[in-house]
Amino acid sequence: MSKPPRNHGKTWTSSDNKALKQLASQNTPTRVIGLKIGRTADAVQSHASEIGVSLKPTNQSPYGTKKK
Repeated sequence: MSKPPRNHGKTWTSSDNKALKQLASQNTPTRVIGLKIGRTADAVQSHASEIGVSLKPTNQSPYGTKKK
């Protein structure tokens, strides 16, 4: 069994929120955000949803819209 992340069970701070927003705006993968903040990828996804931060990549076009 792996050890829990360093911030496991702790509340999210304003600096954690700021880092999450900044990394999400840079299209950083959820797993990498979790490693940098010290949270699991599931915790990052859940908290991002709670505070209204989108983790969808902004540099990709939707399916089927690519011109031939």
